[in-house]
Amino acid sequence: MMQFSSTVPAHNLHKFQAIRCPSFSFRCQASSSSTFQKPFVSTESTRLHLANLDKLLETQKPVDPPSQLHHHQQHPHQPIINHPKEKKGRSFLEGLNLARLWPEMKANEEMSPRHLNRLQRLLSMTAEYSPRNILGGRWREYHGSNDWKGMLDPLDENLRREVVRYGEFVQAAYQAFHSDPAMSTEEPPHPRHVSLPDRSYRVTKSLYATSSIGLPKWVDDVAPDLGWMTQRSSWVGYVAVCEDRREIARMGRRDIVISLRGTSTCLEWAENMRAQLVDLEDVPEGQGKPKVECGFMSLYKTKGAHVASLSESVVEEVKRLVNLYRGEELSITVTGHSLGATLALLVADEISTCCAGVPPVAVFSFGGPRVGNKAFGDRVTAKNVKVLRIVNSQDVITRVPGIFVSEELDEKIRRVGGGVLEETTPLAYSHVGSELRVQTKMSPYLKPDADMACCHDLEAYLHLVDGFLASNCPFRANAKRSLARLMQDQSANVKKLYTSRAKALTVNLNRQGSISMSNCLPSPS
Repeated sequence: MMQFSSTVPAHNLHKFQAIRCPSFSFRCQASSSSTFQKPFVSTESTRLHLANLDKLLETQKPVDPPSQLHHHQQHPHQPIINHPKEKKGRSFLEGLNLARLWPEMKANEEMSPRHLNRLQRLLSMTAEYSPRNILGGRWREYHGSNDWKGMLDPLDENLRREVVRYGEFVQAAYQAFHSDPAMSTEEPPHPRHVSLPDRSYRVTKSLYATSSIGLPKWVDDVAPDLGWMTQRSSWVGYVAVCEDRREIARMGRRDIVISLRGTSTCLEWAENMRAQLVDLEDVPEGQGKPKVECGFMSLYKTKGAHVASLSESVVEEVKRLVNLYRGEELSITVTGHSLGATLALLVADEISTCCAGVPPVAVFSFGGPRVGNKAFGDRVTAKNVKVLRIVNSQDVITRVPGIFVSEELDEKIRRVGGGVLEETTPLAYSHVGSELRVQTKMSPYLKPDADMACCHDLEAYLHLVDGFLASNCPFRANAKRSLARLMQDQSANVKKLYTSRAKALTVNLNRQGSISMSNCLPSPS
């Protein structure tokens, strides 16, 4: 749904806090019924922060020696990032003599060469992620056949990696759109290149969303260079299918991914604001009729001048792929962030019954708002569509549209089940599916009072998931996701301890060549 700019500066710089833990090598024994225990927090010296950083990275491999840096290759499962002015596969921090960049620091007291090397590794775009284990015969369980019961709190290691992996498919959708957002109104769109984070997949279909409303022509006359922001139809995502035999064997099936980005144009923003509920077209009248948000349905069902509606395109492609791979073990995974999370739910609802022999359908959504009423949620559940919502407790977007008085009241409604209250109000919205809840405050790198942009940011979501062990445990000690992109997009919300180190490197993080999710529109990612 909506996205908000991350360029708003913080008004206060809080004292840095570090999570103290006697040992990061323990196993957290927790369950969804466990009592939440806040980690012990203290505001000691910078040395404690660096000690925690040391523990956080204790399992990482040392940085390649300078003589071998030119042989460094990209990890095969990392996101594909273009470096137009740098050698492929080489980190933007590699080759720097970090010790010389901090002449004022006493190595023995605050920043030893080992700390420098490990901080460099953390800031590197080549940081290693959690390993991909063989899912084999348990793939249905990880795809939600049992609603992920017993796998969320504490978070199953394999599920964590799958969630992050699907989030990276959404990042690829953002990057592909913002690399070329404009779309001609005179002719059909040209084929679009998508740099997938997983090379074992191939894009088979581009998807477009169209608004049913329009802006006056004078808007384009006033701002001709920003015409793409007012266009009615825009590229919104893609369908991809796994074609690598080894990856198919690892996952236990051939996976079809439908990936959808969040809000990026003015008209998509306008549709987000049309919060009244409307009836689904294919449901007869009667009490308890499923309803969804008007603007979301508009973007999903409206045809463009030269493109089919998102609904028509995705149904056509799913039918084709199901027929093409008939007889194989298949799954369909729909993933999206913000507005993309809402469209993912509408997609999953429709394709689950679009033809005979549809494989299991699961939704992995990030920072998604409510989509429809409780009857719509019941309809999705009855179709056996499995939904895992990844929610940041500090992300306001996950609590709209509908009733929102305060975070505390919303939390109470969520715990007791707000169906009765929701069904008696004009904005009777309800969430669907299972929930994986993370918190910005649990990250040792992000400010506990991070702004709305950070709390809704997709990279921040993936950072939090990568570090999540359980609701009563501190950030995962061996979390390996790189901080480079997080610092690029959300530097104002990263604790000064880490941003100051990055600035001392005199490195411009924008040299990475990746597309920032927060510079498209004053938006939440």
